[in-house]
Amino acid sequence: MSPAVRVVLPAHLKNLARVHGEVSLCLAGCGEPVTRQQVLDALEAAYPVLRGTIRDRATGRRRAFIRFYACERDLSETAPDAPLPDQVASGAEPLLIVGAMAGG
Repeated sequence: MSPAVRVVLPAHLKNLARVHGEVSLCLAGCGEPVTRQQVLDALEAAYPVLRGTIRDRATGRRRAFIRFYACERDLSETAPDAPLPDQVASGAEPLLIVGAMAGG
C-alpha cells in the first residue's frame, strides 16, 4: 500500500489551491524512503496551480520565504531527495510548509 503523506499548507496557498485543512497525498513507491521532492511532485501534480509557488519552476529550488518543518525540526536546508522522518512517511505527522516573514 502506498503511504499517505499529510501536508499542511500556509493560508495563502490553501486559498490558491482551494483546499481546507490538510492535504493528503498518496505516493507511489514501495519500500522507498519518502522524500520532500516526491511530496512536492505529488502536491503539484494534484494541484497544478501551486507549481512555482513553493519552488522555482526552472531550478526546483525552494522559494526564499518558504520553510519546511516536520516533527518539530526545520527541514528547509536538507536536500530535496533526503528521506523525510518516518512519522511523516507513515502519515502520523504532517509535513508543514510555512510561509516565512521578513522585516523588523
